[in-house]
Amino acid sequence: MSQFLTALPVFNEHDHVDGVLDQVLRYTSNVLVVDDGSTDGTSERLAARVAERNDIMVIRHDTNQGYGAAVTTAFATALAPRPDGGHWDGLVTIDCDGQHQPQLIPAFQAAIGNPEQPAADIVSGSRYLKAFPGDSQPPAGRRQINMAITAELNRRFGLSLTDAFCGFKAYSRRGLQNLPVTETGYAMPLEVWVRAAAAGLTVVELPVPLVYLDLSRSFGGALDDGNARLNHYREVIDRSERALGNPAGSAGKLRYGDDPLPTKAEV
Repeated sequence: MSQFLTALPVFNEHDHVDGVLDQVLRYTSNVLVVDDGSTDGTSERLAARVAERNDIMVIRHDTNQGYGAAVTTAFATALAPRPDGGHWDGLVTIDCDGQHQPQLIPAFQAAIGNPEQPAADIVSGSRYLKAFPGDSQPPAGRRQINMAITAELNRRFGLSLTDAFCGFKAYSRRGLQNLPVTETGYAMPLEVWVRAAAAGLTVVELPVPLVYLDLSRSFGGALDDGNARLNHYREVIDRSERALGNPAGSAGKLRYGDDPLPTKAEV
């Protein structure tokens, strides 16, 4: 049986962390929470949860280092030996803000397949593969930026993505070994795609509902301006490409996964 670690990057999620953990633990065990320097009581809530059960691990950053830094900590943990001396076969990442669906974790794990010969190296959620009942209406500016960056990644690296930014993902061990990412902020997924293309990794997208709970989310300082954020994302793509010696043309293979949720006609 495959051994997956499920990681939740967390920063100031006091209002959501207990509920999300309860849901995640219904569908998987071996949960890692990376607390990225929370200051709102999240750390205390996590300490209480760890005291209650032995299948939750917490790694805390002393200061807020960024979303990408939290995910790369999860990557490193998934590549390190398990507490019992074995190794993890893969990693699932799911956000802790209530916008992802923990009931889909088994589908993401299954899409990776046999850890010895994985069917996919990255399984990535897509909020734009299909419409679900009750989908949110994304803020226009954020949707436009996602579309622009996704199209640019596809054009430059031969990918066929529909959603470059969704944080709900699964990775095979081989995939993680080929993703020594260094980007610490929200643009971290873009470096993942550049490196995935360079390494020829196989990518599967699975449709997930489109949920926006925080329409006024801050990206930090100047990045709250849409144009500045778009330019920053392009700079991250350029920097990642330069670091790898221009991987364009060596893109990985992408296919679309089966729908793990009922279609609108089935609801």
